[in-house]
Amino acid sequence: MTKQAKINFIKTDKIVKLENSISTKEQIKIVKEIAKEGESGQQALLKLLTHRLIEKQIEIGYLDGIIFETLRSTEISYIKEELDKFFDEGLIKLDTNLKDDYQPLQQLLISQAFLEADKLTQVLLCKLAGLNEDNKRNWLYFTDISLLPSKDLYIIDKLWRIYSRGKFGFSIQRKIWLTNNCNWEKLWHKIGWKNQGTPCRYPNEFIWDTSAPSGHLPLFNQLRGVQVLSALFQHIVWDQSI
Repeated sequence: MTKQAKINFIKTDKIVKLENSISTKEQIKIVKEIAKEGESGQQALLKLLTHRLIEKQIEIGYLDGIIFETLRSTEISYIKEELDKFFDEGLIKLDTNLKDDYQPLQQLLISQAFLEADKLTQVLLCKLAGLNEDNKRNWLYFTDISLLPSKDLYIIDKLWRIYSRGKFGFSIQRKIWLTNNCNWEKLWHKIGWKNQGTPCRYPNEFIWDTSAPSGHLPLFNQLRGVQVLSALFQHIVWDQSI
């Protein structure tokens, strides 16, 4: 076996292992290992990404977001060019029939500008609930939650999940809440919204990158009580297949 053949065999083995892995932590580790192989490794990752999303057109998953994030940071110019050619607006093709334009949110999340993405998310939710610019209220009541269209809420959540390695999103928060028997104090602790029993102060005491605990973002103001978040976690979107 030649040296080149041996390298290709190892790389192929890693790609297979990557596709078969169900652990996000392991996927991140393997993607980093492959990317460190340089041009050949990054070519393999790009080929895998395009094969999955363009050729096979499978449902986008966290693995695709991890590969996309890794390749965006490459210093190899033609890899960046190819990535932009295939995914010029991002990984998620947005439905033009949605109530709003979510491309600005997608771009912020791609850039991992999570603070700005969080602010925009709150604006979008208020807009979806029918609160226009003339309305003095820029937060949601629990009665507003049922007004949020399922498709729009789903895509907002999906954008957060895909571009955060599966760490952020309303559905992630909901899962943690359910896992802890719907106990709010346990939720605040798990997602890092309280520090030693005291609510974190916005924005400096929150973490605006993927080192944050799972479910840390996007934010909701728990100081107004739990009714709004409870209504959100019970929205019909989470029981639908969209």
